Amino acid sequence: MKNIKAILFDLDGTLRHHIPNGGDVFVDYVRSLGIKVSEEDRVRAEHWTHHYFAYSLEIQADGKAFSRNGKDFWANYTKRRLIALGLPRSRAVELAPQVSAYMGENYRPAGVVPEDVYPLLQKLRAKGVTLGVVSNRDEPYAEEIKEIGMDSFFSFSLAGGEIGHYKPEREIFERALTMSGTAAQETMYVGDNYFADVIGSRRAGLAPVLYDPISLFPEPDCTVVKSFAQLQGLLGL
Repeated sequence: MKNIKAILFDLDGTLRHHIPNGGDVFVDYVRSLGIKVSEEDRVRAEHWTHHYFAYSLEIQADGKAFSRNGKDFWANYTKRRLIALGLPRSRAVELAPQVSAYMGENYRPAGVVPEDVYPLLQKLRAKGVTLGVVSNRDEPYAEEIKEIGMDSFFSFSLAGGEIGHYKPEREIFERALTMSGTAAQETMYVGDNYFADVIGSRRAGLAPVLYDPISLFPEPDCTVVKSFAQLQGLLGL
């Protein structure tokens, strides 16, 4: 850890959380329809969701078939998620428009930054560590970082859509290394999605750290932290 000169972070689910969690709201509504969803089903679907948004072949196909932010895209995503929950395909197809419409009309999460994020970023900047944000967003999001009061900490932010490469592709991490001016072996990447963040950053030679406060990935083959205070201790700050 003493050799780390730059730390790159994921945004959504890491630096900023959506409260309440969309997966919980989704499952609660499905259960309200009289459908039994076990804890095993819920976790399996959450794993699938993480894998889907890790630039999976599924989301690539759906992005070509549907407008990325259109109702058809989200209805199709809902169908896939219902199948991941264990519903038969025919039942998932039947329910997807209703569940998707419910989420679209009622899910209004607040963006919340964990309290222990700011002290960590302050100490890292004071130590001269270069900080950046790398996300699978389609569009630049510098204004969002400014809105949550983090713009003074980060030297840059990078969206996958800006360069046509998304995590876990190594190219997005390599571009981030160029922007940070550091070598892979002296750069850490911190994110909550094992499939995108750990696999991708390791593929590019960075040191991956999985931020997993709810133990969604109980046996990962990497360093894991459940809080930013724990990451601060890991870094010896």
